[in-house]
Amino acid sequence: MYIHQRKDWTKFTWDAEVITPLLGEVRHKQGKILGVMQGLGFRLQEETVLKTLTLDVVKSSEIEGEQLNPEQVRSSIARRLGIEIAGAVAAERNVEGVVEMLLDATQRYDEPLSDDRLFGWHAALFPTGRSGMYKIKTAAWRDDAMQVTSGPMGKETVHFEAPSAEKVPAEMKAFLDWFNANQDIDPVLKAAFAHLWFVTIHPFDDGNGRITRAITDMQLARADQSKQRFYSMSAQIQADRKTYYEILESTQKGDLDITPWLTWFLECLLHSMAQTDETIAATLKRARFWETHRTTDFNPRQQKILHLLLDDFFGKLTVSKYAKITKVSTDTSLRDIQDLMGKGILEQEGSGRATSYKLIH
Repeated sequence: MYIHQRKDWTKFTWDAEVITPLLGEVRHKQGKILGVMQGLGFRLQEETVLKTLTLDVVKSSEIEGEQLNPEQVRSSIARRLGIEIAGAVAAERNVEGVVEMLLDATQRYDEPLSDDRLFGWHAALFPTGRSGMYKIKTAAWRDDAMQVTSGPMGKETVHFEAPSAEKVPAEMKAFLDWFNANQDIDPVLKAAFAHLWFVTIHPFDDGNGRITRAITDMQLARADQSKQRFYSMSAQIQADRKTYYEILESTQKGDLDITPWLTWFLECLLHSMAQTDETIAATLKRARFWETHRTTDFNPRQQKILHLLLDDFFGKLTVSKYAKITKVSTDTSLRDIQDLMGKGILEQEGSGRATSYKLIH
């Protein structure tokens, strides 16, 4: 029996002795982060929020197996929030849709969540009305059965079966009434309940996971009482994806005592908050770099590479990689790199075919 088949299935219970200390730790860490961010100054806050939201969008899509271009995501978020960045690029329609959904959830966190608003998110996720090659029903509740499966066709393992389609409208009305009402419950715990509740209903043909995480971010913004996001729950879920699916499956097949789910959720949240320290350190490093070199002349290609090196550059910088990223010849790339070396920005590592370059710290 799945939990949604139980009588009064949303009357969750939990062990307060287990959950209360964890919740206290989350709230303490939450306060520290907000305090540190308030002391950073407006520009550094902007950079940290931009990095966090970019990570959230990219990783939430990765969980579903979709790889988005981080530069397009970053540019789309910056444009919508009015943040000026160097090297902005145009974003594809599917990127714009995911960004639009997350920003609507986090920047308008204090507004009611409605079926019409959720339909708008769903339409933004699937602007062509298709999921990959398959046509799906968009901006409306599903009208078919929904199973979560894995394995080869014909030999699938059923991990979960959602409520039947005819129950979805009533289930969603109950969820939205609860989500929009004020309860005598900590708002962080409410985020955990909302995540489990919505993903169990699975009301859409596709995109349920991404919308679940957007709702979670919305409720966490309510818990923070802030539009500014400084930690990414989706990034931590992606890092621990196997356990995430295991705990969801076991909870949906269990009873109404959801202590294990709440424990996992709060620990995941703590891990995501711990990553904020690294994000802040990286933001300060970038700020110091650009302040030190505020009078140094860089061409647009060099600016693009430096932004990547100061952020999350994958692997080592080589002449060929520089050329590929900036779409110029290897001769032009080598000249750019030698210019940066002459300015004391880069230094060479290795020689011959193993030659690469790194920032001088």
